[in-house]
This record gives sequence, C-alpha cells and structure tokens, in this order.
Amino acid sequence: MSSRQTPGLSRDETDERIKQALYYLTRVVQDMGIPRNIRRAASEAVRVLMDPNMSPGLKASTVISILDEALADPNMPLFSRVIFWQVISLLEQIKDSV
Repeated sequence: MSSRQTPGLSRDETDERIKQALYYLTRVVQDMGIPRNIRRAASEAVRVLMDPNMSPGLKASTVISILDEALADPNMPLFSRVIFWQVISLLEQIKDSV
C-alpha cells in the first residue's frame, strides 16, 4: 500500500472491518467472565452492526457511542476494555471514510 492515504474505504474494506468488529464483540458477548452490563453493550453493538437498514457510517457512529459509554464503567476488565478500543479503532476508519 502506498504512503498516501486514500480518501475512503472500498466496500470490501468496509465489510472486512465490520466483520472484524463483529468477531471481537462476539467474543465479549460469549465470555461469561465479563460483567453482564459490558456483555449487554457488546450485544447491542453486534445488533447494530448486523442491521441491514443502516449505512456503514451510521453503524460505526452508533456502535462507537455504545462502546464509549460502556468504557466509562470502572468495573470493566482490562482485556475487554482493550477489545472495545480495538473495535472503536476499526469503526473510526469507517466513520471517517464516509
């Protein structure tokens, strides 16, 4: 890839980032060692990302908002916090490209 930044992501790149985000969020949802409210936020984020009626930019913005709110919880385990930051990073690329 060139050092120049492209103005936007292709449809395939956007789909790939959403797929990656879904993978990470599903891991959080399925981990019973994570507090219920954190798993609930991840589950809501998965639901938004799977919604066929929303544009990728809207999905990304909505999920970032959900995860950002969950990150404020002081009881959130460090490893799930890192996963949420990773997902936000992936989705920021989508949000900024639209």
